Amino acid sequence: MPDLIVIHYTAMATFEAARDRLCDPAAEVSCHWLIAEDGRVLQLVDEALRAWHAGAGEWAGRDDVNSRSIGIELANDGASPFPEPQMRALEGLLHGIMARWSIRPAGVIAHSDMAPDRKSDPGPRFDWRRLARQGLAVWPGPALPGDFDAHLRAFGYPCAALEAFRLRFRPWARGPLDDTDRALAAGLDAAARTA
Repeated sequence: MPDLIVIHYTAMATFEAARDRLCDPAAEVSCHWLIAEDGRVLQLVDEALRAWHAGAGEWAGRDDVNSRSIGIELANDGASPFPEPQMRALEGLLHGIMARWSIRPAGVIAHSDMAPDRKSDPGPRFDWRRLARQGLAVWPGPALPGDFDAHLRAFGYPCAALEAFRLRFRPWARGPLDDTDRALAAGLDAAARTA
């Protein structure tokens, strides 16, 4: 039974090219849902079945994320903004999936969260705060700086993944770990426990 939703971007030029690749058995990659820039939603794999979208990685101390997650691919080249129709379609889809499978907001993660050493999607242009305002993801509340590594591991990250953490919560930040990162990590840990 899935307890996670993993959000990806396709990194392909078009929705059609992504669909064709995700439906090609030789590609050995798939997902449950694909959302076009114009908001079209296409189901490729039944939610009760395993799709091959996550690859190597872990979340909350468990690997084989494919077996416990629903994968959503957003047609996006990785550098472009996510259009409004696509975001609205994603929000509607998330509401339904979360209700069907009793997935909490803390269970909606980025591909880069569970595979921080090899993935960057959905990337710095994805609006996680927008999802959090609707109860579809979590966002850190105010907190005092704490142990960055401990708070990230408590949330589910496999390691002290500063780059992946910043991709999601502070994409404009550069440089070494600082007290803003530590405070956001502490706030994220607290938000995830109550969401």
